[in-house]
Amino acid sequence: MVDKSINRKLRMGMVGGGQGAFIGEVHRIAAQLDNQIELVCGAFSSDAEKSKTSGESLFLPSNRVYGSYQEMIEQEKQLPEGERMDFVSIVTPNHVHFGPAMLALEHGFHVVLDKPMTFDLAEAKQLKEKVDETGLLFLLTHTYVGYPMVRQARKLVRDGALGKIRKIYVEYPQGWLSREQDDSNKQASWRTDPAKSGKAGCMGDIGTHALHLAEFISGLRTTHLCAALYTYVEGRKLEDDGNVLLRFEGGASGVLIASQVAAGEENALKIRVYGENGGLEWHQQEPNTLLVKWLDQPTQIYRSNNGGWISAEAASLCRTPAGHPEGYLEAFANLYKIFGGALRAKLGGGQPEAGGHDFPSVEDGVRGMAFLDNVVRSNESNEKWTPFTV
Repeated sequence: MVDKSINRKLRMGMVGGGQGAFIGEVHRIAAQLDNQIELVCGAFSSDAEKSKTSGESLFLPSNRVYGSYQEMIEQEKQLPEGERMDFVSIVTPNHVHFGPAMLALEHGFHVVLDKPMTFDLAEAKQLKEKVDETGLLFLLTHTYVGYPMVRQARKLVRDGALGKIRKIYVEYPQGWLSREQDDSNKQASWRTDPAKSGKAGCMGDIGTHALHLAEFISGLRTTHLCAALYTYVEGRKLEDDGNVLLRFEGGASGVLIASQVAAGEENALKIRVYGENGGLEWHQQEPNTLLVKWLDQPTQIYRSNNGGWISAEAASLCRTPAGHPEGYLEAFANLYKIFGGALRAKLGGGQPEAGGHDFPSVEDGVRGMAFLDNVVRSNESNEKWTPFTV
């Protein structure tokens, strides 16, 4: 059981997420949704003045708003143990993931990091070595595994209800980059810049989510892939569309599609998993519903928080009465909830409850970066199949 000696809110620092940023606000809302975590400090921008202004808008004391992440981590370490942050949440573009994460780990701080984990695979492996060395907690925010019905889907697969898995389809179409974007769109600007995003565009931004979801639900790791990447918007330096054939452990096959030029689509992440006895289907834009299709029975419809039909794990992540949406912010908050429980136990010298470390970790981050390396290598190769190497 969890050690109850940490009878206070967990203290969070933040790197990035200043005024005008999108994902920083999402993290702040999610982290504080359960009233177990409070934001106590931040370095919200590489521009010291913007960081200060952002901190003021969040009503933080001026001495806990820093001009750089280096200053924040070093100064927070000097504070008494009862005042300093417990962990840092890093919500910067990809090229500013490694530096603050590594420095935080070196100074003894636990880390929450947005995906993809780093700029390249070499950085990801270095972070993993440091996490292994320090024993600190590390959460990679693959949001979609925080949804209750995704956990229900995984439970059905784990219990063998579908039989041996044969086929996995996962697709993530968006349309927001269908046209050329100017520099005023900050989100588009850095995501399409190889100096900030890394070697992959849409595959790094949303393809890594799709792969993680497929492996999370199925429990199977990818062994080989065959990728074709495309850039449709003239002048764009990174791919904005791609298709990947997948081979999994145990002989299952799969197809992964990621696109940010699927005009008219919003955030249409969808997964289908098929076994010998039946299949399941989940859509992120209709997150409360999980379809389970049987070979010799009518289709079943599982709904979030509706009676006793779902697993205890899925039910524990439901936040609203039946029929009310369990949405993106709630899924994000569920990751912080599980991470916070594990951290509270660790700080108290105890062990988390069963499932207390069931959140995306540094190992998932390494696999995500390896996926991008393998996809790009496959796209450039004349060979049909590329072994998935880490």
